[in-house]
Amino acid sequence: MRRNLLSGVHRAVVWTALAALMTTAVAACSSSGDEGTAAPVAGAGAEGVDDGSELTLWTRAPLELQAKSLVDAYNKAHKNQVKLTIVPNDDYVAKVGAAAGGGGLPDLFAADIVYVPNWTEAGLFHDLTESLGQLSYADKINKGHLEAGTYEGKKYVLPFVLDLSVIFWNKDLYREAGLDPEKGPATLDEFKAQALAVQKLKKRDTYGTYFGGNCGGCNVFTWFPMIWASGEEVTADGGKKSLLDGPAAQKVYSTWRDLQTAGAIAPGAKDETGATWVAAFQEGKVGVMPYPATLLPTAAKTVDVGVTAIPGVTAGEGSTFVGGDGIGISKDSTKTQQAWNFLSWLTSEAAQVEVLAAGNSTVARSDLTENQYSAKDPRVATINKVAGAAQSRTPVAVNFQQAFNAPGSPWVTLFRNQVYGDPAGLAKDNEALSQVLGQ
Repeated sequence: MRRNLLSGVHRAVVWTALAALMTTAVAACSSSGDEGTAAPVAGAGAEGVDDGSELTLWTRAPLELQAKSLVDAYNKAHKNQVKLTIVPNDDYVAKVGAAAGGGGLPDLFAADIVYVPNWTEAGLFHDLTESLGQLSYADKINKGHLEAGTYEGKKYVLPFVLDLSVIFWNKDLYREAGLDPEKGPATLDEFKAQALAVQKLKKRDTYGTYFGGNCGGCNVFTWFPMIWASGEEVTADGGKKSLLDGPAAQKVYSTWRDLQTAGAIAPGAKDETGATWVAAFQEGKVGVMPYPATLLPTAAKTVDVGVTAIPGVTAGEGSTFVGGDGIGISKDSTKTQQAWNFLSWLTSEAAQVEVLAAGNSTVARSDLTENQYSAKDPRVATINKVAGAAQSRTPVAVNFQQAFNAPGSPWVTLFRNQVYGDPAGLAKDNEALSQVLGQ
């Protein structure tokens, strides 16, 4: 994930205003109650139909590299041809909403996985349950994305591109600090200790750690896994109640508050909205921090990077936020069998390994995590393993954007109070989150 791909996490904060437009638009398109239910491959077999049809596909600009690679590979190997449209990230929700209201959605379209529950509930996708069940490896496809795209027991979305959160550390700074450069933190206490050790170097403009101190999406992406890795959840009641005042969450907050008190968090973090969230690490100025896994190729150009899963309170296999985009067949498509041909190919070894893994992207099938490309870099193998960890999650909540990603959201208020303000109001701040989630 290059810098523009980072927007898949932090630029979602601007989507809330656009979401209102989308909600209004899709209300009309889903009123019949019959849309989004057709079985795309009825009588066509597990691979769908490849008869030379032209298919249309929309995706967000942050996924342009992977989307183009996938479409190019598919078009070279199939009679069907996919026409790809790349939409600016900040325009995507409004464009989908307007098209949905007018019956003009493309055959296939991708969506940020945290927004998928809204669009499945609104009836924007065809039901893929029967089709998915015909795939011999259906139980190997990333469960987080499948669950995010499940509504009333039916599956509407497959993984398009995965994006994971992990821990990156600077091996050179670890060596200088007397730390083992091959061993990252296995617990939150170790994370704090290692960040403090780098801070004690007192190198100019160099700090123990960094985070998006005013970025809701950044800390959903990187702090939620610390709670999951501790064996606790972040929400309940189908994403309508916040649990972000539990023991593990409190340990996360106190860890970051202690680091702030010690001066180990770079001062720019307090106002960081996400735009420069990863820059300091790439410049070799940060010891250890949670990080987007898909930025490994970029970060490794300037830093000797170590990679591990995000730890919890106690040592274990760690966790990750399984983000990225899901993809489905739109309610407006008249070529559902042909569109399924693309989706079934997307989950195949040819696409997952020879396109995504070859391009240093994480595969979406647990049985393909060990492949010829991951074998070349143990760090990539680690990232692939983390994707399938038992405590890895994709949170599902219809009001996710309003609760967590929006500027000034109750989540932003909560964690800023915990790190920079008065932590005594945690119960009140958590209740404010529940009120938005339950609307």
